[in-house]
Amino acid sequence: MAKQAPQSDPAQDAPEVSAPKHSAVGLPAVGHTVRMAAEQMGARRAVSTLLKVNQHTGFDCPGCAWPEPDKPHAVEFCENGAKAVAEEATERRIRAEFFAAHPVAELAERSGYWLGQQGRLTQPMLLDEGATHYTPVSWDDAFALIAEELRALDTPDAAAFYTSGRTSNEAAFAYQLFARRLGTNNLPDCSNMCHESSGSALTETLGVGKGSVSLQDLYQADLIIVAGQNPGTNHPRMLAALERAKRAGATIVSVNPLPEAGLERFKNPQNVRGVVGNGTKLTDLFLQIRLGGDLALFRAVNRMILEQDGVDRAFVAEHCHGFEEFEAQALKTDRDEVLAATGLPWEQIEELGRLVLASRKVIVCWAMGLTQHKHSVPTIREVVNFLLLRGNVGRPGAGVCPVRGHSNVQGDRTMGIFERPSAAFLDALGAEFDFEPPREHGHDAVDTIRAMRDGRVKVFLAMGGNFVAATPDTEVTEAAMRRCRLTVHVSTKLNRSHLVTGARALILPTLGRTDRDTTAAGDQFVSVEDSMGQVHASRGRLRPPADDLLSETAIVCRVAQAVFGPEDSVPWAEFAADYDTLRDRIARVVPGFEDYNTKLHRPGGFTLPHGPRDSRTFPTATGKANFTVNPLTAPEVPPGRLLLQTLRSHDQYNTTIYGLDDRYRGIKGGRRVVLVNPADAAELGLTEGGYTDLVSEWTDGSERRAPHFRVVHYPVARGGAAAYYPETNVLVPLDSTADISNTPTSKAVVVRFEPDSGPVA
Repeated sequence: MAKQAPQSDPAQDAPEVSAPKHSAVGLPAVGHTVRMAAEQMGARRAVSTLLKVNQHTGFDCPGCAWPEPDKPHAVEFCENGAKAVAEEATERRIRAEFFAAHPVAELAERSGYWLGQQGRLTQPMLLDEGATHYTPVSWDDAFALIAEELRALDTPDAAAFYTSGRTSNEAAFAYQLFARRLGTNNLPDCSNMCHESSGSALTETLGVGKGSVSLQDLYQADLIIVAGQNPGTNHPRMLAALERAKRAGATIVSVNPLPEAGLERFKNPQNVRGVVGNGTKLTDLFLQIRLGGDLALFRAVNRMILEQDGVDRAFVAEHCHGFEEFEAQALKTDRDEVLAATGLPWEQIEELGRLVLASRKVIVCWAMGLTQHKHSVPTIREVVNFLLLRGNVGRPGAGVCPVRGHSNVQGDRTMGIFERPSAAFLDALGAEFDFEPPREHGHDAVDTIRAMRDGRVKVFLAMGGNFVAATPDTEVTEAAMRRCRLTVHVSTKLNRSHLVTGARALILPTLGRTDRDTTAAGDQFVSVEDSMGQVHASRGRLRPPADDLLSETAIVCRVAQAVFGPEDSVPWAEFAADYDTLRDRIARVVPGFEDYNTKLHRPGGFTLPHGPRDSRTFPTATGKANFTVNPLTAPEVPPGRLLLQTLRSHDQYNTTIYGLDDRYRGIKGGRRVVLVNPADAAELGLTEGGYTDLVSEWTDGSERRAPHFRVVHYPVARGGAAAYYPETNVLVPLDSTADISNTPTSKAVVVRFEPDSGPVA
C-alpha cells in the first residue's frame, strides 16, 4: 500500500548538515529509489511501472531529456527519474472533498513540497470570482468559460499560452496551432527561463539552436568539458554515458563553482563495480571557477590555441566566417583580466590548454550555469568559437552539447512553441491549415509577466508547469497573475500556481506520461524529442486516476472547438480522437518529420536532421559557421557582498520538490540554506549554523529580501554563494535578464547578508 499524503507541512528552515559526499549513486541511491517509489505507488505497482521507463515499448521518463541508448538497460532510469515517475504514478488522489475542506487562502500558505505530496488531480475545478474555495465544474462548462473569456478579449494578444517542457509533441503542435489560429504568437515556455541563451547563441553561430552531438559522439570523444552543470542531480543518466566515455579513453574536465559528487566519482548501480566497488573516477581536471567567469576561461584557451598554431585552418577557411575579426580580439586577451574573472590559477588554465591541443575530438556540455547570466549569449558564442577553432563541429566525437532539462522541452520548440517563429514555419502552417498566422512576435515568459502586470494580457493558459514558482521576482509575478481575468492550468498535480489566480481560475486535470490514453479510436501514444534530437514514442500503461481524465491534446482540441465552433476548418475533433491524424499534418509542416507515423514505430524512433552535424552545412545569415567577437566581461561584486547562484537540491526537479534532503551536499530535512565558502563566511561574520537574511542589490538601486536562511560552510568558489530555488526567485528582478535571450539572471545575484528577521510564516 502507498503511504498517505502528509497532513502537516514539515518545517524547511531547520536542516541537519553533514559533510558533502564525494561520490554519487551506488547503493544509497538504489535504497532511496525503492523507498520513495513504494511510498507513492506501492511495491508491486512500483516495480511494474519502473520497468517500463525509457523502454522502446514503454513511456518516456517525465524527468530530464537525456537520451536513451540504442539498447536500453532493463532498469533505464535514475533515482530522480524514479522520483518523477513515483510522483505521477502515485496512488494518492485529490478530489472535490479536498478543495471543500481547504480554502485557497489556506492552501496558499502551504509549501510547494506539501502541495505536491497530496496526489493526482482528478476532476476539473473552478474558482469563481469572489469565491474562497475551488468547486467542481464539468468539462463542457470549463471549456465554455475559457471560450467566453477568449472571445471577450479586445485582441488575441491579450491572451498568453504557456507551455512546460513535459508537453508531448502532439499536444504542443495542437497548442501552438490553436494560439495562432486565435491570432497570437504569445507562446512563452520554460525554455525562456533556462536554455534560451543556448538557442540564441547557437542559431546565430551555427544556424541550428540545438546540440550537435549524439551518445555515440560522447563515447568517441577525446576530451569532454562539462561546464556549469551538475549531472549527478539534474541528469543522472548522463553519468553512465560519461563513465563509458572515460573507459573508452576520454579525458573529462569539470568547470563549476561547486564540486559536484557525481562528477567526482560515479558508482553505477547497473554494474558490480558501482554497487560494491569504488565506482569510476570521472573528472581528470576540476576547474573551480568563479561565477560568471566561463567566457574569460574559454577566451584564454582560445588565445592559447591561436598562439600555438592549433587552428584547423582548412576547416576555418572552408566553413567559417568572421575568423580574422575574432582572432584580432582574442590575441589581445589580457591575462590579469582572465585571472580576476575566473579566480583560477594560471597553471590550471594552461593545463586545460594542453589537454585541448592534445585532443582531436572535443565536446563541450553545459547547462544553466552558463545560460543564466547577463552575458550568457556571448559566453556560449565563445564556446562555439573554441570548438570551431579546431574543427570540432561536424566531426564524430565532437560538438556542442547543451543539456536540456524537461523531457520534451526541445520537442516543444520544434513543434512551434516559440514567440518568435520563423517565416518559413508560419508559411507552412498557414498553407497546411488554410489561414494566415499572425506575424508579429509574441511575448516570452518575462514579457508575459510584464504584459499581465500592465493589464495587456488578461487571460493566461498554462499547459503544465508551475509558472509562478518557476519565474523570477515572485511578488511582481504573483501580482501580475492576479490582474488577469482568467487563469487556467492544465496539470497532473497541485502546485503554487493554482493558488495565485486571476479573477476566475480553472484547474484542468490531465493524463500523465504513465497513464493509458484511450479514445474512441483506440489506445493512443505520444512522442517526444530528447536533448540530442532523437524522436521516439511514449506509451502510458497505468489506469488513469479518474475515468474521465483527458489528455493534453484532447484538452487543447476541446478548447479550440468551444472557441471556433464545430465548422472550423481545422479538424479538432479528429485530432483529439486519433493522434495519427495530427501527426500526418505535423509531417507536412515541420521539417524532418516526413512519414512521421511510420518512423515512430521503429525501435528507438528516429533522429532529426542537423546540418552542422550531418554535412557541415550552416543555415546562418552568412551561410557559414560564424566566429563572433565577444567583449571579455564578468560580474562585478562590491566589497562585503557575494555573488549568489540559485540551484536545485537532490530531492528536486525544477519546481517539483520530492523531499527535503540534498544528500550529496550533506543537507537533510530543510531547504532554506545558503552555502558559503568558510573563508568568505569568516570575512563577513557568518557563523556556521547561524541564520541570515539574503538581500539582493541591483544596478537600478532596487533591493529584494529572502529571509531566514541557515548558513552552511561549504567549498564554494571564493566570492560566491548558492541557495535553492524557488525560495530565492524573489531575489531576481523581472528586468534583470540576459542580453539577447531575455533569460533571468538567476546565476548572478549580488547579495549582502543582514541579521535574521525570523522564520518564514
